[in-house]
Amino acid sequence: GAAAQSAALRTMSFAEDLVAFLNDSWTAFHAVAAAKSLLLAHDFVELDEMEPWGQLQPQGKYFFTRNMSSLVAFCVGGRATSDSGVALIGAHTDSPCPKLKPISKCSRGACSMVAVAGYGGGLWHTWFDRDLTVAGRALVREGPRIVHRLVKIERPILRTSTLAIHLTKGDERGSFSPNLQQHLYPMLATAIKESAMMGKKKSDSKDAKHSPLLLHILMEHLGCETEQDILDFELQLCDTQPSMIGGAANEFIFSGRLDNLCSSYQSLRALVDSLDTLPEEPNVRAIALFDNEEVGSSSIAGAQGPILPDAIKRIVHGLHGGDQGLPADLLPRVIRKSFCVSADMAHAHHPNYPERHDPALAPKIHGGIVLKHNPNQRYASSAVTSTIFRQCCLKEDLPFQEFATRSDTGCGSTIGPITAALTGMRTVDIGSPQLSMHSVREMMGADDAEHGYRALKAFFNNFSSVDRTLKVDKAPNGVPNGAGARHNVVESQSQGDSLVTDGNDTQPTLQQSVSEGSAHSGGKHKRKRRKH
Repeated sequence: GAAAQSAALRTMSFAEDLVAFLNDSWTAFHAVAAAKSLLLAHDFVELDEMEPWGQLQPQGKYFFTRNMSSLVAFCVGGRATSDSGVALIGAHTDSPCPKLKPISKCSRGACSMVAVAGYGGGLWHTWFDRDLTVAGRALVREGPRIVHRLVKIERPILRTSTLAIHLTKGDERGSFSPNLQQHLYPMLATAIKESAMMGKKKSDSKDAKHSPLLLHILMEHLGCETEQDILDFELQLCDTQPSMIGGAANEFIFSGRLDNLCSSYQSLRALVDSLDTLPEEPNVRAIALFDNEEVGSSSIAGAQGPILPDAIKRIVHGLHGGDQGLPADLLPRVIRKSFCVSADMAHAHHPNYPERHDPALAPKIHGGIVLKHNPNQRYASSAVTSTIFRQCCLKEDLPFQEFATRSDTGCGSTIGPITAALTGMRTVDIGSPQLSMHSVREMMGADDAEHGYRALKAFFNNFSSVDRTLKVDKAPNGVPNGAGARHNVVESQSQGDSLVTDGNDTQPTLQQSVSEGSAHSGGKHKRKRRKH
């Protein structure tokens, strides 16, 4: 019908926008640059961390970058006060890839190679026999200044070749396990062709840390007159095959870096596309796109670094109007009112490896956003935080699924537990389902790209109203727990907390909302409950 056709067009439109973002965002630096452009197009004000921010205004829209590889953007609700909470979505901009070493010049067998090291936990065998190039950033001298420039060589200039089957041993054919030092380095050129191309210029670069041919390519790209103008760079290998929509029914997205640029883009769009409800918002809405998640997040731009605590402190000060008269307990109160959605991609059910999944908790492609659970705190989701996120989805009739690994299988982690421990925020882990995670070429459902975006937008639009129905660690009307206040309690078996509803609250209670959601599950949401 017309409604189904409209939904299909909406899904394809978002998927096409995501693909365009992916094609712009070969590295974390490019992803932040693309996010910055979108925010500026929606009249966000760029803040400088080295300068005072001054008074933050109701309905004000702001952002800042750190290291040009992470970004924090936030919108002040029209009804926000100095002690308002922060409704935050966190994602990350980095993906596993081979990165160039500080000295990448390498010669092997009369060939000019490029020395690389693996960043993160990549499926390194998938990088073989791909048409590769380099991208990242460079520090360039321009007169008296040193400037930060993005690098993106779009043509294929590198390739790591596999060994022909006729030259392999039996055990190598059974399990392809390349040695990263010996086998992963890509070929840039044969030595004779490099010498012919560079001519006399080669003698100028005999002591260079990098191939003179590679430096020449970078010089042309950056518009530099000499190699000495390029002071340093951070480059990584990139696959030149574009991100695209594919499948016989055009139902999939094929791309590198879906983990986690898909969540980054969903978060970004959810923030800018929910601006129409900002005037009635009592909280601050924010997104944090961190770097270095794939290597543990412990960096200046990572989730375990100070960027998020710094941002929250400065937001609180900006809403209060400065440090003078700032109550000592204001920041802890803001944190306790805040909530973080850790958005990172989830594992979809793999049709060729069904035995690797818990059959009751294996998300399906096109099945909707995934809530991720782990009893050992590899994910930060709890009964409380999961319920809040589900209620936001139910308010807009959006599909969701549940995920946990098999009991005999290990579990990856996200920025969720890090953020919860570092800040004290309530946190839930969610993500869109995908296949081939950490491959050079991943895939996901186009429907899931849009489902995830709509779920995150629903979080921004509905969190404040849902949160008002939920009381944990606090009795209604400010009466301490155990002091004889009359209230209804639903015990949380997993944590020993209480979900408390206030009989004087005019909002629907959480218990009522859950009941409504359960009744709702008899229809559209039946397949999205604990069955998965």
